[in-house]
Amino acid sequence: MKMLFYDIVKWRYMNITKGCPVKTFIRVMKALSDPNRVRVLKLLQAGELCVCEIQNVLKLAQSTVSKHMKILEDAGLVDRKRQGTWMIYSLADGSESIYAKTMLTELGYWLEDDKELDTMRKELPDAVVLRDCRLKN
Repeated sequence: MKMLFYDIVKWRYMNITKGCPVKTFIRVMKALSDPNRVRVLKLLQAGELCVCEIQNVLKLAQSTVSKHMKILEDAGLVDRKRQGTWMIYSLADGSESIYAKTMLTELGYWLEDDKELDTMRKELPDAVVLRDCRLKN
């Protein structure tokens, strides 16, 4: 099975840092240092989302959302899969690092009273309709 260039680069990066817990820890903490990335993780708790849905809710450019998702994926916080032309993201199981697993578990209990996240959660059904409509065409 062919590996995509991105997968090869990710594999090399993960293997370089695998033996260094400090680098792995820093990678996870840096991924969580941006408020939009934390919001994405909180939104993904409700289920998988594609880039266009995240973009719609966060009101960010597609390229910005894609960069955020790459950082989250490299930190082991999200997984991705291709569905036609869509890249679908979901929360990772945390198996890549104990730091990612711990932060994903704890994040599940944090920020539940955040008003901005509440508003975004209410906008999610409208954003998800976008993917459903485009898949039918």
